[in-house]
Amino acid sequence: MATAVVASVVAVGIVVSLVVLATGVGSTGPDADAAPPPGATDPIVESNQIDAVPVPANRSVSALPDPDWVAEIAGRTGIPIRSLAAYAGAALRLAEEQPDCRLEWTTLAAIGRVETVHATIFDSALDDDGRSSPPIVGIALDGDGVLAIADTDHGALDGDAQWDRAVGPMQFIPSTWAIVGADGNADGVADAQQIDDAVLTAGRYLCAHERDLSSSADWIAAVHAYNPNTEYNNAVADFADRYATAANG
Repeated sequence: MATAVVASVVAVGIVVSLVVLATGVGSTGPDADAAPPPGATDPIVESNQIDAVPVPANRSVSALPDPDWVAEIAGRTGIPIRSLAAYAGAALRLAEEQPDCRLEWTTLAAIGRVETVHATIFDSALDDDGRSSPPIVGIALDGDGVLAIADTDHGALDGDAQWDRAVGPMQFIPSTWAIVGADGNADGVADAQQIDDAVLTAGRYLCAHERDLSSSADWIAAVHAYNPNTEYNNAVADFADRYATAANG
């Protein structure tokens, strides 16, 4: 039987009472237009602004936030500068593309922290081009405690021709990347291992279905769609809380 886990969080620049239902891995997320779950409250919007600089649309998203702002917030939060620039830049780009989504950088940063510790898992690091080196490749999705997802890309992205594996800083499976992969650094290629591409893709994925992430129900639905595991959802909420609090402190 599903159980409810409730946590009070400051997430994505809003205060919500988060209720996540425990579900089996692979279940679908709640409908984005559904009413808030029991216990959820209306969000209280707080200031969490990114200082931006004017940059042409064909430039990398990481060039959008002011470098001084990035350095200051990185110092407050402990997020690596290169990753933070991508999180903040993607949020700025989405604010232009889908202003009604109201995606905050803190949600992207929280997902990046839970997924790959800001692209540092497995002794990886971001190179000068913002690519994971060595490439970040997750475990085989072979049904052993995880979803069973047979190979969908002949191993092109994940090096596994039998099972799919999540790849890159934001951990997309190849079949999903093939549909939603974005070019966040304006080099003409959607590369799941490149931080700007991966984070912009994650942002668009979260904003899908006309979600308004200043709404507690839609925020929960968006993170649930990314990964329906209860512990995962609460971990994202916790890190988003920490980053928003540190940034606003």
